[in-house]
Amino acid sequence: MTATAPREEQLWSRCAGCASLLYRKRLRRNLDVCPECGEHARLGAPERLRQLVDPGSLRPLPDGLPEADPIGFVDVLPYPHRLTAARASTGLAEAVVCATATIGGHPATLAVMDFRFLGGSLGCAVGELITRAAERALDDRTPLILVTASGGARMQEGALSLMQMATVSQAIAALREAGLLTVSVLTDPTYGGVAASFATNTDLVLAESGARMGFAGPRVIRQVTGRALPEGFQTADFLLRHGQVDMVVQRRSLRGRLVALLAATRAARPTRADGSGRPPVPRQEPAPHRERLAEDGPAPVRSAAGGDAAAEAAPTTPGASAAPAVRDAWDTVRTARHPGRPTALDFLDSVFDGFVELHGDRLGGDCPAIVGGVARLAGRHVMVIGHQKGHTTAELVARNFGMASPAGHRKALRLMRLAARLGLPVVTLVDTPGADPGVGAEEQGQAAAIAENILTLTVLPTPVLAVITGEGGSGGALALAVADRVLMLENAVYSVISPEGCAAILWPDRSAAPQAARALRLTAPDLCRLGVVDEIVPEPSGAAHDDPAETARRLRAALLTNLLPLLEVPPAMLVRLRRQRFRRFGAARAGAR
Repeated sequence: MTATAPREEQLWSRCAGCASLLYRKRLRRNLDVCPECGEHARLGAPERLRQLVDPGSLRPLPDGLPEADPIGFVDVLPYPHRLTAARASTGLAEAVVCATATIGGHPATLAVMDFRFLGGSLGCAVGELITRAAERALDDRTPLILVTASGGARMQEGALSLMQMATVSQAIAALREAGLLTVSVLTDPTYGGVAASFATNTDLVLAESGARMGFAGPRVIRQVTGRALPEGFQTADFLLRHGQVDMVVQRRSLRGRLVALLAATRAARPTRADGSGRPPVPRQEPAPHRERLAEDGPAPVRSAAGGDAAAEAAPTTPGASAAPAVRDAWDTVRTARHPGRPTALDFLDSVFDGFVELHGDRLGGDCPAIVGGVARLAGRHVMVIGHQKGHTTAELVARNFGMASPAGHRKALRLMRLAARLGLPVVTLVDTPGADPGVGAEEQGQAAAIAENILTLTVLPTPVLAVITGEGGSGGALALAVADRVLMLENAVYSVISPEGCAAILWPDRSAAPQAARALRLTAPDLCRLGVVDEIVPEPSGAAHDDPAETARRLRAALLTNLLPLLEVPPAMLVRLRRQRFRRFGAARAGAR
């Protein structure tokens, strides 16, 4: 090879779509779209911004955040080493670049993800930066434009990365309440926690031609279902046919479409009488039927923090609970999956009274993996929603192993909203390996269904109390767990990904699942220390399945203890405190220490 060969190679690029050899300058002039077959090559965030915004208008937002390795994650490499390598190879501080700019003369705030940086994964810093961008848009009264490119949540930050889905979603909700436009531009690829949150819960969702989006990736779906995937599965055109995006846009037309949308919404922006441009905030009255719980109350039990549960009605400081006896994380995973472990229906029979099940999403489905309805807790009516697994193989198959379909998430959403209208508190029982990873679920908008649940829970004007009773798997769990208080049974687990999935990606093979379980910090004591969980509900000697009646008694007492104080909080304050709870996670929380 001659000395000039490397430079000559840089002048040419081979198309990933048709394998044509293309002159690099010609490709760049065509916005990195192959002139032969139309393949849209992936763009880094700086180049994406250069193509979209008016020249000279870009003002980057600060990206300085404290160095974070929140759970001390190590696989074959320590997590900080991976961050250092990503920064060196991309020249970026993190997997998103945020800025203010004008597009066709219209001001906007932008957050553009970069897949080159650890697969564009959503970690604490990324969540913090996008949330700050949304808060800047709210302050400046400008639309927010999100350009997504991500493989999902960042495994190396455990459940804290999962919490970013809620943190960013509630920032989107604040913009929605203020009447400000939010736009998501899906680029290739957009998967996992990003797809199931801010990529799909914006006002408008555009897909760049050639983009792929879904909750579960094609490889996972093939492995789980054993089925061949339909032609064009999860592509932009597939998403358009299934009603999941507003439009599919060629890259050369994307800037023009954004200009048109910004112009239309700017012309229609509502104003208040005071000229501030902010819509009036309606006064929230206390919800009806907000009576106290019956005074027969719970039998005294010991909470994770010690003391009689009935005497501990005031919320405790998150993470302050003393940890039960230490058990290996992998052993805890196996216990959480035990087929004899009490299910949602078991708890509905033993913890609650008079359960009346409600069915259907009112759109054509009734998912058996989600059960919900009205019940009584110490004489107080509540809405209870939970994942239902089963004890036998036949029950597990019939309930899809507790993995909710989009119809299940939409049924849960319907019941949450009904509870808010009736002034009923919501109690959720979380026990799922994750959301349904099937082809049908993707066709029916799995990611958007989860995203809408998360967004709705951030603003639901009634108390929400979540309990992780068994497996809390990824976005499928979070869709029922954005709550004022999050409780966790002692031998439950809650994680951004299964140990087996994490091992398959970051270790040489899946046999490293026990190591991954320890690295993910997915046990109740770990999550209490991180502030993800507020209280641990102790299980009887052995585990919950060894004494279901005693487990039910302890759970009932913990629910009463935590629900009582929430009933005294006005709805507007509940929402404010819930938002503060999720705003503190990750980089925001690390920076405050």
